[in-house]
Amino acid sequence: MSVGSNRVTPEPDTQNLMASYGSRGEVKDQVTIIGGQEVEEDIGCCGSILVFISWVLVVCTFPFSLCSCVKVVQEYERAVIFRLGRLVGGGAKGPGMFFVLPCIEDYTKVDLRTVSFDVPPQEILTKDSVTISVDAVVYYRIQNATISVANVEDAHGSTKLLAQTSLRNVLGTKNLAEILSDREAISSTMQSGLDEATDPWGIKVERVEVKDCRLPIQLQRAMAAEAEAAREARAKVIAAEGEQKAARALKEAADVIAESPSALQLRYLQTLNSISAEKNSTIIFPLPVDLLSGLIKK
Repeated sequence: MSVGSNRVTPEPDTQNLMASYGSRGEVKDQVTIIGGQEVEEDIGCCGSILVFISWVLVVCTFPFSLCSCVKVVQEYERAVIFRLGRLVGGGAKGPGMFFVLPCIEDYTKVDLRTVSFDVPPQEILTKDSVTISVDAVVYYRIQNATISVANVEDAHGSTKLLAQTSLRNVLGTKNLAEILSDREAISSTMQSGLDEATDPWGIKVERVEVKDCRLPIQLQRAMAAEAEAAREARAKVIAAEGEQKAARALKEAADVIAESPSALQLRYLQTLNSISAEKNSTIIFPLPVDLLSGLIKK
């Protein structure tokens, strides 16, 4: 029961939440959402008598009763109140002050801030029969405090366990190459699946990221050897292409020199100039090829 001094922030429309579950036939038959509809405050005759006695106790001990009846929750918190074991209508209370009747009402604080946790490394067998170890990080928050308290015993622990199984199920349908190269799609698939599964618990999964993918040592060595062999093969192909282009260039140069006999003499002089610049003590006497050709003919 709340007093006029507190500020109540409405939670997401629970009627729309129930309608969304009704649109999924398989979920509608299996999930019963406590607190998803307006709570009927019918506590019976005995309950009404206990409420009256509690109010009398508050009035008789006023103002000392305010110390135990007035509660405060922070801006990022909400309070779910139970009266005689039943949810109090009006949704979760807060932020600010609210009133709790002594002896018959109890409340549970719920933190609405975003929570992150690490998914422990999971040993996963991929679609192409490779065993890898993958871990991830999940960011989520409670969007409906009433449902998170009334429908699941431990919303945070259940979300962590569900994240582990979801990681194994999603990665088990992927090949190793897809896991290593397409992490964004895997994260998006996990996020949508977790968000849909945790809706009955009042939890909104905001983001899922795959942190690391560790391969066995033997597989790492095999992949490294394969990559090295592929690089060597590409290097040989590139060297062969270079030799082919160089041979074509030499052939074209020989054809040009063959068209003019004086071009060969100029090439001799250019070679002498290059040698003299590097080794001055070396003397070379070029022998014209024309003389040798004449001797060969004789």
